[in-house]
Amino acid sequence: MKKNYAIIGLFTLISIFLGQSVSAQYTTKKVRSVHQAYTDSLKNIKYDYAFPILGQGAYSQGFDIPYPMGIMANYFWADQGILINNFQLGFQSAYGGPSFDLRPLIDENGQEIIGFGNNRNVSYSMNVRPDLWVFPFLNVYGIFGYGRSTTSVEINRLGNTWLKDPIISEVEQGIRTMGVGVMVAGGVGPVWISTDFNFTWNKPELLDEATRANVMGIRIGHTFVFRKKPYRNFALWVGAMRIKMQSETVGEIRLADAFGQEFYDNKDERVDQYWNWYNNDATPIQQKIADKTLTPIVDEIDKRDGESIVQYGMDKQVTQMWNGLFGMQFQLNKHWQFRSEIGFIGDRKSYLFSVNYRFLGF
Repeated sequence: MKKNYAIIGLFTLISIFLGQSVSAQYTTKKVRSVHQAYTDSLKNIKYDYAFPILGQGAYSQGFDIPYPMGIMANYFWADQGILINNFQLGFQSAYGGPSFDLRPLIDENGQEIIGFGNNRNVSYSMNVRPDLWVFPFLNVYGIFGYGRSTTSVEINRLGNTWLKDPIISEVEQGIRTMGVGVMVAGGVGPVWISTDFNFTWNKPELLDEATRANVMGIRIGHTFVFRKKPYRNFALWVGAMRIKMQSETVGEIRLADAFGQEFYDNKDERVDQYWNWYNNDATPIQQKIADKTLTPIVDEIDKRDGESIVQYGMDKQVTQMWNGLFGMQFQLNKHWQFRSEIGFIGDRKSYLFSVNYRFLGF
């Protein structure tokens, strides 16, 4: 009796795109006296470029600030859990059958008729991030990218009935992203500290509108300068990242696009599962709600080819907003930087690799 699969495809539209969480790493440092010749050369620089503002003062104090403009190419992968609440359903039949606008699926006890279990999103992205150091302590940047996302959703309850064999649905889709960010950074003794904020808009193929994500990162690290080549360095840091997504999601999708081939191969079994719950376990109120929402969709899946449109609305959020970070960067010279960062400790696991090219600008 797996008729519940009729709803599952709708939830696979929830995609968490995290590639935008890449931050600008603070590389400004005061060169030690062991590199006295290099330090003196920094102090004697006549800096006549527009950015960063106060760049001349930073060099005069012996600080080796990064070139102000940069282009970073990033590859980012993430795996994390998602929560689904306040699910609403609508239906527009393509065959003249029952149709209805979005409505909640809540019974007489205030309980949602459909319950969700372990829902996960795995995504990867390639993005480009141009940035500018406006001041030696303030960096602003943009984010432009594309990626792929696979969302796996588990339905483990219908009404008050827990399913012994939870229903799993999986959908893959492309996602375009764009956003802006700002980072504030500075040194405290031998370490540097950076705080990064960005706001991105991510447009999955199967959603009507882009979803906004807000990311904050905090990092504390130290930069080790090469003795014989003080323009070359290696940095290590630890930190934490927080992500919060726009909660409300509304969209629509063809029935044929909402389910995979496995669903249609086992359609009779899914239909039987629904009717077994409806006839044996559903309360009268739950049956009444199902008659106005789930049953018309189930009937159409059973008899038609999936051209009708299912509308959906839901609140979704990541399972855990915070996770830990550990990263490292190798600066070959003032132009080239290579970076890697992993996310750990918590529900979210992530990996980043990036290449950054910097230049003086104008």
